[in-house]
Amino acid sequence: MKVRQLNTFFIFIFGALGGLLFGFDTGIISGASPLIESNFSLNIEQTGFITSSVLIGSSIGALSIGSLSDKFGRKRLLILASILFLVGSGLSMIAMGFISMIIARIILGFAVGSASALTPAYLAELADAPHRGSLGTMFQLMITAGILLAYVSNLSFLHHNLLGIRDWRWMLGSALIPALVLFIGSIILPESPRYLVEKGKVDEARNVLHGLRAKTNEDPDKELEGIVKIAKEPKGGLKELFTIARPAVVVAIGLMLLQQLVGINSVIYFLPQVFIKGFGFAEGDAIWISVGIGVVNFLCTVLAYNIMDKFNRRTILLFGSIVMTISIGILSVLNFTISVSAAAVPTMILIGIYIFGFAVSWGPICWLMIGEIFPLNVRGVGNSIGSAANWIGNFIVSQFFLALLTMFGNNVGGPFAVFTFFAFISIFFVIYVVPETRGKTLEQIEMDMRHNAAVKQEAKQSATK
Repeated sequence: MKVRQLNTFFIFIFGALGGLLFGFDTGIISGASPLIESNFSLNIEQTGFITSSVLIGSSIGALSIGSLSDKFGRKRLLILASILFLVGSGLSMIAMGFISMIIARIILGFAVGSASALTPAYLAELADAPHRGSLGTMFQLMITAGILLAYVSNLSFLHHNLLGIRDWRWMLGSALIPALVLFIGSIILPESPRYLVEKGKVDEARNVLHGLRAKTNEDPDKELEGIVKIAKEPKGGLKELFTIARPAVVVAIGLMLLQQLVGINSVIYFLPQVFIKGFGFAEGDAIWISVGIGVVNFLCTVLAYNIMDKFNRRTILLFGSIVMTISIGILSVLNFTISVSAAAVPTMILIGIYIFGFAVSWGPICWLMIGEIFPLNVRGVGNSIGSAANWIGNFIVSQFFLALLTMFGNNVGGPFAVFTFFAFISIFFVIYVVPETRGKTLEQIEMDMRHNAAVKQEAKQSATK
């Protein structure tokens, strides 16, 4: 099917559906895990492992998918990820015990990790330079939509054992619907024009670009010339990751680790427990707070979608870092200086401000930038490294948050003081390490990187003479 026969908006929406499933399968377990624990008579450690087993699969999926996508293409691997989503969602719905649930969740993890490594690169390679920020933000927008849908699904199916099937099975099984849509969509989606040129399929790439740019002011033939030119540059294989692309590796790992170490998934995974354990809220009230935060997260990401191409990436990142540092810094101080009852409402408000700071900046831009900053021939592997760093950070936060909360006597000021430290560090990381990519084509970004590497090499050689 020719790309010009498809609506471009359709292409980007379906291309980003991996993000929706990423968010859904991340958020759904928060409501389902207590029910699974009761149904299977699990202990706390087993329940915790069901939650974190997705992270294990995600790390493996993220690390393995990059080199495969560089070899076989973004489209084929997106189809594979959709199949893994279908299999994992189906198996988790019919799981009969702890072991079968772990297997299902690890398969889901493979899918989530694959989507997190594949989708940013795929969207970046399809988008034109003036709109790449907003179109790339679709991935994070879909993640927040998936998380919100997961919370809604938890509330909708809770205590409703339809057709004699337990509520938690319906919660987990509801992921089959977007997984099926992703599968159908990924069959129709075009292959990345950058990948096609890399494999010598220039005519196919031209057809894709003409379809994608049909309603824009961009010249697809001129863009194709730039892609072909960069594809002819001497390639150093994976060696490029640690030579020319080394600055990109540092930026990707730093961005993705910090995105997690500022504590975002402590809110996504554990917010109900924060208000239950820390402030004595009833379970129902705590879940509704999570839904409210999910709405804020989604709406702020919609805002990010609309401003992403109007401001520099670094400016937005700095704004988010400062907002997060101030909001959770104040939150930490308040929870150590005033009574629990007095701190409850300010904590809710400050977490909302913190979510705003994250959702308009570090949430979307980190995923956007790892799709932008790597050279074409190692873009898949580079995205895998960045995505894997994200899942490692995610694992650290999810494993140690509740332990930190307990260590500080269920005072949420303790864990958030740690997150404040990393939010503060993120300010300096942006100032001194992160490059600006707004308005540049992927080929311009790569040429700048190659030029900078050549200058540094010449300077090094001159210094040794």
